[in-house]
Amino acid sequence: MGRRRAAPELVEALGELAVLRDAKRPTGRLLRQGGMDASYVDLADPRHVEFDYLRRMRDLVELCGARRVVHVGGAGCALARALAAAYPEHRQEVIEREPAVLDLARRRLGLRRMPGLKVRVGDGRAVLAERPDGSADAVLIDAFEGARVPRHLVTVEACADLARVSARVAVNVVDTSWGPGAGAIGAALATAFPHTLAIASPGRRGGNVVLVGAQEPLPVERLRARAAADVSPGFVGPLREDTAPWRDEPVAVNSG
Repeated sequence: MGRRRAAPELVEALGELAVLRDAKRPTGRLLRQGGMDASYVDLADPRHVEFDYLRRMRDLVELCGARRVVHVGGAGCALARALAAAYPEHRQEVIEREPAVLDLARRRLGLRRMPGLKVRVGDGRAVLAERPDGSADAVLIDAFEGARVPRHLVTVEACADLARVSARVAVNVVDTSWGPGAGAIGAALATAFPHTLAIASPGRRGGNVVLVGAQEPLPVERLRARAAADVSPGFVGPLREDTAPWRDEPVAVNSG
């Protein structure tokens, strides 16, 4: 999810979901969910990626040569569609928990069938648990409950399964001030991946930070150069691991 933007023209509202037309870009459509920006697409240009954190994730995918990418959290499927448009021979799989979000994306955000793109409804962790070992080159987690990443997606146990499935993982966190959520997620990633980093925008107390874990060394200098050259410059640095990682809640056993 991105940060709040100035309110453009309302196209459709459905419960806590709203699609708005961008006054500055007539073909731009913004999806809001619960008052937060959830996705932005350009109906005329599927390669357009509006949110800076998604461009950071795109940099990771491109610089690491990831061809099999799983997106946990779909919304308007902006990044998956941009990558599918640029690399139709690659595979983008989107897992979105809410059917209503995908229905609205098909009606108002131009979501259509396209080569290299698969969209399905389901819980990200449950779907990934069914995948074979090493079946993804990257897993990109951009899922939220309010402004928080769903805890069950980023526990120590969840990260161990992510490391089984994928060579690298990136998690979008709305917290560049490094609150408990970001620290716990970073610590969990570090238990499963030997190489980690964070990409964020400098000088911002709140916003998006992308936390990355990988099985092999990351192209740090090239990621740093891409982030610095962006229209919204970012910086690459180490994860903070000074917060205890989250763990799965113990399952109650009925002894009766």
